[in-house]
Amino acid sequence: MKIDGSAVRMGMVIEWQDKLWYVVKHEIRTPGNLRSFNQVELKDLRTGNKNNPRFASDEKIERVSLDQRECNFLFADGDALTFMDNESYEQFTMNKEMIGEAFPFLQDGMTVAVETYEGKPLSVKLPQRVVVKIVEADPVVKGQTAASSYKPAILENGVRVMVPPFIPAGETIVVDTTTLEYVERAKAS
Repeated sequence: MKIDGSAVRMGMVIEWQDKLWYVVKHEIRTPGNLRSFNQVELKDLRTGNKNNPRFASDEKIERVSLDQRECNFLFADGDALTFMDNESYEQFTMNKEMIGEAFPFLQDGMTVAVETYEGKPLSVKLPQRVVVKIVEADPVVKGQTAASSYKPAILENGVRVMVPPFIPAGETIVVDTTTLEYVERAKAS
């Protein structure tokens, strides 16, 4: 499906220069009295190389439609991650770079969405929110709770996030896997 260059957005997969590219970032720019353009950062899905082209609004870009299937994460072996398709029970491996910054939140048995193109897996999307435990957090400083301040905390997966001052170490919290930010306390089960 052809789309205008100005319609290219973050998260899309496009075909450009006979390669498949993942749109990492985009920004519409209008310099002075010139025509606006879309400055994008692309990542080659096969090699991982990056490119920063400019697309004019009247330029036609091929948007690739991907198939999405639910899979379970089974195990990691170095940089190779093994998944199982929930429908066909077929197992396949992918490099951990396909997950990006959210990789530390991948848990054994987690159900993820794997996007494929012509049967080849291209990317993995974790659930929007995951529950993790805080292993280390600074103590509350008296009087600091009046302002809306946050304190650093280290999660069980080693990721550092900012949490409200009333959250102690040992607490389980919900973290957004796209922004890597604290969302709320986890509900007690």
